[in-house]
Amino acid sequence: MTNYYNKIRSEMIASGDTESVEQNPVNKSKARIGGVIVIGLLVYLGINNIWTLVFVVGLLLSIFLHEVGHFVTARRSGMKVTQFYMGFGPRVWSTTRNGVEYGFRAIPLGAFVRIIGMNNLDECDPADELHTYRAQSYPKRLLVITAGSLMHMVIALVLFVSVYSFSGRYAETGSVRILAVPATDSPASRAGVLKDDVVISFGGVAAETRSELILAIVSHKPGEVVPVVISRDGRLIDLSVRLASNPANPDVAFFGISSWSQDYVAVSPIAAVGLAISDGATIAVQSVRGVFIVLNPRNIVASVTADVADPTTRASTVVGVSQIGGEIGKQEGLKGLLVLLAGVNIFVGIFNMFPLLPFDGGHAAIATYERIRSRRGRVYRADVTKMVPVATAVILVLGALMVTGVYLDITQPLG
Repeated sequence: MTNYYNKIRSEMIASGDTESVEQNPVNKSKARIGGVIVIGLLVYLGINNIWTLVFVVGLLLSIFLHEVGHFVTARRSGMKVTQFYMGFGPRVWSTTRNGVEYGFRAIPLGAFVRIIGMNNLDECDPADELHTYRAQSYPKRLLVITAGSLMHMVIALVLFVSVYSFSGRYAETGSVRILAVPATDSPASRAGVLKDDVVISFGGVAAETRSELILAIVSHKPGEVVPVVISRDGRLIDLSVRLASNPANPDVAFFGISSWSQDYVAVSPIAAVGLAISDGATIAVQSVRGVFIVLNPRNIVASVTADVADPTTRASTVVGVSQIGGEIGKQEGLKGLLVLLAGVNIFVGIFNMFPLLPFDGGHAAIATYERIRSRRGRVYRADVTKMVPVATAVILVLGALMVTGVYLDITQPLG
């Protein structure tokens, strides 16, 4: 147990595996088992819902590009990179090219790039000291450590702009379409309203959004007769409707329809860029708020003990997000899936920059602190030993949160 803890501790400090493939070669039996499990999961996802599989592949590609960001900027900054792996745990497959190990590991929950000399505790060959992370200038270190999160933002921007330019942006269309007329004895049904009719006005008030139509309906009293103008196949039709009482509240007027006013609305490529930046900023703010809400101990306890967890405060994992991705894919196709993937990339990019180890933001905070403390040509190095207990606590909290999230995703699916 002690050896296992020490291994995790050393990997956390070094931000990657400290053992080379020569020191810890591929275990063929574990590799086969890990490979079979991963392939089996992907096959299961594909059979159950092809859109879930597409979303998971998109997530894996995003993780890969995150590490590409670290890898490329580190090499360009003169740092020595020794490993680039997809996944964690035992090696499944690896190859070495130009001194760098590339490969796959058994647990597909992330990836890592090993850069030597991440801090004062990360030992390396003295001959390589000039090529360590810690030996580089503050701007270079900050660029390398934030490159992963920056890559997530680039991915999100590209996805948003692509979808908005080719398929449109999900927004108000300016018209209210009837999705269904559920009851045959409702005021709408008796007046002759049909599925796919478009409501032009209600009671003399123009209705361009579903909210405006609802407000127009409830502004009247049950029993009132109101004029309604609809469009059917391009023809305007005037109807006279006697409103009923709402089954949920007899004092509120009832029309008896199911309607919607949003869809993918075409935008120009230039407008798509502006909207992508605006939507990305909004999601970033929501992501920061969401993290604090989910990490609230009261919300964690309430989510586990409640019969039905509050979807706005409960924890979720890649399992739950993939479920949502599968359902969105069924309903909206690839465009809806890509928009969700863009939002997830923004969340991951923001979450990864929280100023605590083992997040990249923790390394950025250390680099910033060292820069502030370095004066008059004297380079200051932070003692990472003091930060290990906090980092360990963060990992334990994240582990507990993941277990809670997986439990809720399985027992109370979001999709």
